[in-house]
Amino acid sequence: MYRSHNCGALRISDVNTSVTLSGWVQKSRDLGGMTFVDLRDRYGITQLVFNMETQEDLCLLARKLGREFVIKVEGIVRERSSKNANRATGDIEIEVSKLDVLNAAQVPPFTIEEDTDGGEDIRMKYRYLDLRRGPLQRNIMFRSKLAIETRKYLDSLSFVEVETPVLIKSTPEGARDFIVPSRMNPGQAYALPQSPQTFKQILMISGYDRYFQIVKCFRDEDLRADRQPEFTQIDCEMSFVTQEDILNTFEGLTKHLFKTLKGIELSDFPRMSYDDAMAQYGSDKPDLRFGMKFIDLNEMKGHDFPVFDNAEFVVGINAEGAADQFSNKDIKKLTEWMQRPQVGAKGLVYIKYGQDGSVKSSVGKFYSEEFLKGLLDAKGAKPGDMMLILCGETEKTRKQLNELRLEMGNRLGLIKEGDFKPLWVVDFPLLEWDEESERFHAMHHPFTSPKKEDVERMLNGDHETMKALRADAYDLVINGSEIGGGSIRIHDRDLQSRNFDLLGFTKTEAEEQFGFLLGAFEYGAPPHGGIAFGFDRLCAVLNNQSSIRDFIAFPKNNQGRDMMIDAPSRLDIQQLEDLALESTASAD
Repeated sequence: MYRSHNCGALRISDVNTSVTLSGWVQKSRDLGGMTFVDLRDRYGITQLVFNMETQEDLCLLARKLGREFVIKVEGIVRERSSKNANRATGDIEIEVSKLDVLNAAQVPPFTIEEDTDGGEDIRMKYRYLDLRRGPLQRNIMFRSKLAIETRKYLDSLSFVEVETPVLIKSTPEGARDFIVPSRMNPGQAYALPQSPQTFKQILMISGYDRYFQIVKCFRDEDLRADRQPEFTQIDCEMSFVTQEDILNTFEGLTKHLFKTLKGIELSDFPRMSYDDAMAQYGSDKPDLRFGMKFIDLNEMKGHDFPVFDNAEFVVGINAEGAADQFSNKDIKKLTEWMQRPQVGAKGLVYIKYGQDGSVKSSVGKFYSEEFLKGLLDAKGAKPGDMMLILCGETEKTRKQLNELRLEMGNRLGLIKEGDFKPLWVVDFPLLEWDEESERFHAMHHPFTSPKKEDVERMLNGDHETMKALRADAYDLVINGSEIGGGSIRIHDRDLQSRNFDLLGFTKTEAEEQFGFLLGAFEYGAPPHGGIAFGFDRLCAVLNNQSSIRDFIAFPKNNQGRDMMIDAPSRLDIQQLEDLALESTASAD
């Protein structure tokens, strides 16, 4: 028997019990007459004690143990004389009577501690060591519990879990596909799915009216902290439902997960239209943990300040209580932050409302103090506040002001850990017009249905009408992160064909890519819709973390590489020949 208990199980009630423990050496301390060893497994840490006076040979062996040695010990549980209140097992220790070294270990390249000294690259190369650390173990175990609770909740609502294919057909919409050449079909290839979208719609046509799957998806796109080339979704679809049915079902799932896993009771989620989100926050995933809604300031035009007069849009935010917190030097640094290429603002205008009612502004020579004070009062500013203003093209300026708003929220300490503000963003545009390619793109995907009142306009409207079409589409946003998105689907062949026409597909292309789905629509497709949650992102948001990597056991780095196994890698000549591919590199 390797262990009678794990390293996090023993308590003061176990004193005088004979136990067997196995695990990894966290660290050891040689105090001359006594040697102490911290033994670790994924459940916790237990202190071992070796007495030089009574067990000299055993103590000498213990002194040879290095970090991460795998050992087995037998002994008696004793009460510690010097207790550790920060450790669950801190009231006891094991007086060791037998020690077996199961495996020696090299000195690890970084410390296996809560806060390690290893950089990201080295930790990803030695991921198996990093996964021994407490923070990552807690993340991975949280992920497991989240998956279990998701399955339990959806099963209770009669959802059926169905696996869909991983080798599918490549489609031109969305991000780039990962391609898998077929040896049996030279010159042809599969694609890895970006989502199971068409398959779950087929399942609805097949009569499985409530489907879900916790599924791997793949997108060959540029990576960020919240993106990976392979990621996991909670993918769901329902038949004979309206948008309201879907929002209520998955709001219920979200509330259940927060309550079960974090002990947090969420109130009902507010709804916000896409247009309002863009106008008030400059983002379709606004962070509602603090205020600072956008303020239209177009009345500042026409006062002989050319920058504003020549701008399409003048807009600002009111930072409450910030007038005394930001010196001119602070504002200069903030302006430089806004002028970085990542944001791209040309400048930043401020108006400070003094506690004494005075007004100071970087554009004070163009406006009277009376005008600026009247503007501040009209926009709801109070003494002590500071208004920050941008101008330019409407869409671009809103995006820049969104970045400024989030930065001010951070600098003013308005974003509190443990505060969760979910909302549904609804009524997205159905289509986006791209000037460069001179074609429409689907805002969500090509299978999203227009709102019922817009169907006729979609079938018969002109080009400008198409730009105004609204979709039965919705996103779940929590704390500025898009957690999930979905829509009511088109279930009529003629309407789906019309959407393919608008997206620039020829009849032949539409048939080649999606003929199987169009054909299925002719055999009794029910009204249906669904949603997909970003599972990795949900894990991170629930734990107030920004990166999804620490919730994935074996993630890729920013270049899409697995540092541990060194993938992707070159294929050998025989593999290339089998796949009817030509090598672009010289053979090794």
